Amino acid sequence: MRIHHLDCCTMCPRGRSAINGEGSLFARARLVSHCLLIETDAHGLILVDTGIGVDDVRNSRRLGPVFGRAMGINASKMQMPALPQVEALGFGREDVRHIVLTHLDFDHAGGLPDFPGAIVHVHAKEKDAALARGTFNQKQRYRSVQFAHNPAWETYEALGEPWKGVPAVRQLAGLPPEILALPLGGHSRGNAAIAVDTGDGWLVHAGDAYFHRSVMERGDTSGIPWALRGVERFIAFDYKRVRANHAMLAPLATREDVTVFSSHDPAEYERLRAGTPSSGEAQRR
Repeated sequence: MRIHHLDCCTMCPRGRSAINGEGSLFARARLVSHCLLIETDAHGLILVDTGIGVDDVRNSRRLGPVFGRAMGINASKMQMPALPQVEALGFGREDVRHIVLTHLDFDHAGGLPDFPGAIVHVHAKEKDAALARGTFNQKQRYRSVQFAHNPAWETYEALGEPWKGVPAVRQLAGLPPEILALPLGGHSRGNAAIAVDTGDGWLVHAGDAYFHRSVMERGDTSGIPWALRGVERFIAFDYKRVRANHAMLAPLATREDVTVFSSHDPAEYERLRAGTPSSGEAQRR
């Protein structure tokens, strides 16, 4: 397998010091939409998360009346969703045969309409919550327009086998055994981490199970910039489970054969794109 690290639409809200932990409060921060594109011989291309989609960048009101403007999403800024990046690598949208989602929040599933023929793998509870949109919170975070093309869903439950100190992981139907789902409900009902065996170790895409690298480096929330800490608590389906997930993932991140990263941390993204070790990996070496 060959793995590409993609930033599928950088988000640039005001409040750099409160979000990135450096610079001016009034400067633009940077949050990435970290996705994986996996090339396989037998299963075509596999996307882990899609980031924000082509139509969302063209018309950010699809993401709600406030979010797009607040996050500085604007087509004139040449922000790159997954599809044009896939095409720049010489592939077409039809080559993406599977999409594996950490969860269905609009900044993770916005690109689903760009790959209408792909099978979409997601936790059953997450799909149910996203389609029902039964609470105020769910109405804000899930966008029906992103599912209007009626994706070919492939759902799974939380049951699985223990793995590297994680209580339960499971394989996904129709995908190679090198790709596993680690159910981590808390941020949303069916948030999951996706583990990928690279042959040289495991990459664990934790989605929004945590927001800032300091959780993995320190094992607690003391280093999270204050705005990120507030958002993580405010939007969580179950914040106690979020904290429990922090405690479970931090030891996993210390293993020599595992690299854990989250969806929006720009420093984690740049390290992985450049092939350089994270702080935890450097300490282990």
